[in-house]
Amino acid sequence: MTLVQLEYLVAVDTFRHFATAAEHCFVTQPTLSMQLQKLEEEMGAQLFDRSRVPVRPTELGRDVIAQARVVLAEAKRVQEIVQSQRQELSGELRIGIIPTLAPYLIPLFITGFMEKYSEVRVEVQELLTDEIVERLNHELLDVGLLVTPLENKSVRELPLFYEAFVAYVNPAHALAKSATINPGQLDMEELWVLNEGHCFRSQVLNICNRGGFRGADRKGHLDYKSGSLETLKRIVETQHGLTLLPELSVLEMPEEKRRLVRPFAEPQPLREVSLAVHRSFLKKKLVQALQQEIIAAVPASILNRKKEQVVSVKF
Repeated sequence: MTLVQLEYLVAVDTFRHFATAAEHCFVTQPTLSMQLQKLEEEMGAQLFDRSRVPVRPTELGRDVIAQARVVLAEAKRVQEIVQSQRQELSGELRIGIIPTLAPYLIPLFITGFMEKYSEVRVEVQELLTDEIVERLNHELLDVGLLVTPLENKSVRELPLFYEAFVAYVNPAHALAKSATINPGQLDMEELWVLNEGHCFRSQVLNICNRGGFRGADRKGHLDYKSGSLETLKRIVETQHGLTLLPELSVLEMPEEKRRLVRPFAEPQPLREVSLAVHRSFLKKKLVQALQQEIIAAVPASILNRKKEQVVSVKF
């Protein structure tokens, strides 16, 4: 049994496809299949059910794969110990970030991080929360930037800051005349929200619940399902109604658009933005450097806000 065989074993479990696993491991499919066959012969047991599509591990295979992940993580930890003695951080940092954070948070810190740690190759992927957690568990990501708490035992959360929700209101809407709003004034018939699957959508609906959840189905002819906050903003500007936005998304707005922003009255509903890593995560120095760079880049008005009215990410 070799570490290479265990890497191939874990890759097939992750991708559930021999050709894709081989491509990920930078070997040919016959090479990968031959090494796994040798491993199965050595163990005297079949680890994958090859008759199923996609391929699935056998019951014994699941147990062996779980232990193989532990062994590979510990082997990587040895490499990390050696690397930690070097003065400069280097290597690859794979970051997953949710779409309602990416356009507003990434520009704040990424340039400074890349200049400070020029030997680090950064890969950023926009993904939904569930996809980030899954990829952290399968070691396809090193760290996630998302909204917490997740209540997931496999993930460790490192809170960064607390971001307020604000309303973005069409000029003709009644709430445009108010300096602040409260959840009880929100009407679901007038509120534009993201598609299902976005944690931001769940949080918006939870804010509405705090105020009694007025309304049911949207009136009128336009029913637009969007995965983009920027699209929702344009709909509010050109159509009617309102939407809720994260605070970071309005900081760089031109003045004419900032006039459409309405904060919530105190206590403001907040979302907790965190770094998320696997419980047995590696690259601790890189993750710590990323954490410090983000904290240094976030405006003090947001960074200094205390955890109070955090809205649940589950609906």
